[in-house]
Amino acid sequence: MQVPGDVIDGRFELVERLGSGGMGTVWRARDTVLQREVALKAVRADADTSDSTRERVLREARALARLSHPHVVTVHQIIDTDPHPWIVMELVPGVSLQQRLAGGSLGPQEAARIGRQVLSALRVAHAAGIQHRDVKPANILLRTDGSAVLTDFGIAALHDATALTATGELVGSPEYMAPERVRGHGDAPASDLWSLGLVLYVCVEGVSPLRRATTLATLAAVLDDPVPPPVRSGPLGPVLAALLVRDPVARPDAEQLDALLAQVEAEPSPHWTLPTVTATPAPTPAPTPTTPNVPLAAGPRRPRKPVLIAGATAVAVVAAAAAVFTVLKTADPDGRTDAAGGSTTQTSTAPSVRTPSSQQTRESARTPTQGSSPTSSPAAASSPTAPSNAPADGGRWIGQLYSEPVSSGTGARDRRLALIRETVPKADYLRSDDYASLRPGFWVIYAPGPFGDGREVLDFCAGRGRTTANTCIGRYLSRDPADFAIQCRPPAAQPTGRCGRGR
Repeated sequence: MQVPGDVIDGRFELVERLGSGGMGTVWRARDTVLQREVALKAVRADADTSDSTRERVLREARALARLSHPHVVTVHQIIDTDPHPWIVMELVPGVSLQQRLAGGSLGPQEAARIGRQVLSALRVAHAAGIQHRDVKPANILLRTDGSAVLTDFGIAALHDATALTATGELVGSPEYMAPERVRGHGDAPASDLWSLGLVLYVCVEGVSPLRRATTLATLAAVLDDPVPPPVRSGPLGPVLAALLVRDPVARPDAEQLDALLAQVEAEPSPHWTLPTVTATPAPTPAPTPTTPNVPLAAGPRRPRKPVLIAGATAVAVVAAAAAVFTVLKTADPDGRTDAAGGSTTQTSTAPSVRTPSSQQTRESARTPTQGSSPTSSPAAASSPTAPSNAPADGGRWIGQLYSEPVSSGTGARDRRLALIRETVPKADYLRSDDYASLRPGFWVIYAPGPFGDGREVLDFCAGRGRTTANTCIGRYLSRDPADFAIQCRPPAAQPTGRCGRGR
């Protein structure tokens, strides 16, 4: 796990965590070579990821990097490193659509404009053989000029068509997931269009129509529950009714949807006529209050089932029978990546770890007194390995093995400590708030030493198989915030960073 200040690939310095999702964590980072800010995503794969899956991640990420489109986030670089790849992307100034919607819903015309831009991004990705699979407001960024940028293709790169991984972990956001994806058959562009339809529904109606209290209930609603008829969508309403049908073949394709959204976007008046994809609307029966008709123009296209145009009342009729889920495994909130200086997000699936023994629990209950001196902390004072060669300023070297956010709770901390003690029996923990040389807000699990300098830390860790900056770094513990920069990083043979006390 990483913390601000960590350097990835010797070049990208992490500045702040921007957000986390099912497939990784996105950081604001500084490119120390080009002196610019970028977005850096740690792509976290499943615990049982094979070499072939990893290769697919890199292959599809490289395909994304070749996409050049104003509404697709630009990928600058792929870093292939253990334990997971990193994707270096443009840092989009502005807010996410989710943040924008927190301030209120959008009008139909504005929603249609954003929808067309996201659709154009999906079309160029689909043409390259890439499905997004997680279209939702949090993955749509709005630049300062209001234009939309689609980001976070991580699920597209990491997974096949099914909604569940081999370990039973749910992939994607349930409330935006297409029904055919939940059933595990169907991974066509139409699935992304369903998700886009739900995004547009949320934009104008202000509610997520299929969200329920639990993941299982949400999945059941996606499969079976009728989508409530929109009441605030105006000209966008019939478009949503045509799009949010559970038979993917019955949905408008991307070209038709773009034409429908274009007419909504161009409509200046609240008094509206039904949009069509032709200049002259085809004759339609007079609409009833419960079954609005949305004519879709025919044209040269691949053979397919007749397009079903139905209102929200008829949505449930076209839905297939619900699939029965026998196993759905939710994620362990404690994370699983054993990394120096950070933790995973709540959507990871944690490995099985043994519960701390009573002796370990008693040992791990020691919490440094707020504001205590590094040499007088309970961990140092009670341990026979407390450093006898600590510098005169009271600082000392430790081997930082893992950091758990304090907000995760002491249970998560103690489980992680028990796991690490399997290979580093004398590992202990401290609270970073007690030391000015550490970033506040974390439980830091560490090897206490004594260590004369950072190189001794790396040698110690190398002897226990911890040979990357994600599993061990040398940190200087002191009350001086300037000592934050004293970090010694693997490999032990040629360490990088500052491995001594000298300024």
